[in-house]
Amino acid sequence: MNTLLDEYYRYDLHNVGYIERKHSIGEENTLIYGITQSGKTALIKHYLLGHKKSTYLYLDCRDLRLDIEEINSSLEPFCRENKITILVLDNYNEAIKLFELPQIILSVETKVDLDYHTLHLDLLDYEEFLAFESKYDSTALNHFFQLGGFPAMHRIASEDRVIYLQGILNRALEPIEFSILSQASKMVTQKVSAFNLYERLKGERKISKDKLYLHLQSLFERGYLKSLSKFNHPSAVKKLYLCDIAIKHALVLQKHFGRIFENLVFSELDKHQVECYYDEGIDFYLPQRRQIIIASPFANEHALFKKVEALEGFIVSNRVREVIVVTMNLESTLSHPVSRIEMIPFEQWALGEDNEA
Repeated sequence: MNTLLDEYYRYDLHNVGYIERKHSIGEENTLIYGITQSGKTALIKHYLLGHKKSTYLYLDCRDLRLDIEEINSSLEPFCRENKITILVLDNYNEAIKLFELPQIILSVETKVDLDYHTLHLDLLDYEEFLAFESKYDSTALNHFFQLGGFPAMHRIASEDRVIYLQGILNRALEPIEFSILSQASKMVTQKVSAFNLYERLKGERKISKDKLYLHLQSLFERGYLKSLSKFNHPSAVKKLYLCDIAIKHALVLQKHFGRIFENLVFSELDKHQVECYYDEGIDFYLPQRRQIIIASPFANEHALFKKVEALEGFIVSNRVREVIVVTMNLESTLSHPVSRIEMIPFEQWALGEDNEA
């Protein structure tokens, strides 16, 4: 096994064209978690390249040549012998035994229970996405709708992006999980129960309820799927969202811009860890801000007035301060008897301070 460790120790790491993220690695033991292709490896390599090559060992635990039993007997002596102060176990396998070193950095998809500093690396939010753009102009937002938040998509030719994303999802997920994600991509922003998904999938493949529920829970825990609870009704059926709209583009031909837009608004709220819920006729209710958010890309004032009228009971009883209507490019302030209505373009809303947690 020392031959493999020697090979990794001699590697010259490359991280060409790295673009800074909002997160960074400090000097403490660190656990980085996030879905596949969220940028964990690039973040780690950026950190390591700021240190002397002889002081760190980077090991990718997906390497098929890696034998767990042998690595557990040889890794610690190798680090001691070579005076390694930073050990990185990328795509960490929990069967690998950890030991004391000045710094250990692990990357995983799902958070594990360790007394390490934890760093959740999400996909790009809109602000981070703009840093990846070669130029910032009026096309940036449309580009965001096409690419989503996967950092690598900027390096992939437009004609190859769908196949590329299908490939990485195929490698990251089990076949049943891939089927669930594909079905979920057709049902984004809808109220969807596990039983609804089971009913849809049982016609396509042989599957038990227990197996579906187990893999569905795994997709939620790892962050591929997201859900939104109904306000003050935690047992009600939740609304279903994807972690990124690029997945819908890659897995289904069906397009529904309104649902894609709502998923995009949800993703920004989720990435900024904003507490929110849905209610009847309400896309997102933010109780801490006493704010309602409606995702309506092509809103018009007459329709908004009618919609707000239908929500008057909720607005009054919950003392809602304002209704924010996130649009594609419309901007306006409307006077309404029960609440102020602000129409704000997505780009302005996503970059505004008010969208911070």
